Amino acid sequence: MDDTQAGAPFPAPKNQHSGKIHVYTGDGKGKTTAALGLAFRAAGHGFRVYILHFMKNDSNYGEMLSAARMGENWQVEQCGRVRFVSKSNPDAEDIKLAHQGLERARTLISSGAVDLLVLDELINALDFNLVELDAVLELLRTRAPNTEIILTGRNAPARLIQVADLVTQMQPIKHYYDSGTPARVGIES
Repeated sequence: MDDTQAGAPFPAPKNQHSGKIHVYTGDGKGKTTAALGLAFRAAGHGFRVYILHFMKNDSNYGEMLSAARMGENWQVEQCGRVRFVSKSNPDAEDIKLAHQGLERARTLISSGAVDLLVLDELINALDFNLVELDAVLELLRTRAPNTEIILTGRNAPARLIQVADLVTQMQPIKHYYDSGTPARVGIES
């Protein structure tokens, strides 16, 4: 049985190209979903995928539930608390957890241990002043050459957009939230 048949281990990673930096930003829905879609594709090709959520800590998110079923090439870690972060007055604990997440990302990026690293809501952590832009830009400079990196969140700063290789802005046109439909399990969480 070769490694492409059902039940066989993941094939060797095919990531022989230079890693790129992706930014998914904007006010529209779909930034994390797009990042997870690319992560799912990469895992299918044997890439080692690591998803690091900033400003989240809830084991009931669908991506956390799925991670347990994806195997060893797919890992998810959360760097935040369960409660929402105050943008106007962030708690010292939120700042500390965001900085710890950044250090974790630095270890993953520089080691070459992952092929695709999703830094989910790191741009939000920047926007909320939990981490500094210079620290994020330095983090990106230290990545292993083949590591693909995706950053998500609203309000990406111009300097981050400038260093990115791909930038997608999600723009809302119509959303059922506007008619009062709340977040739905399995769709928004």
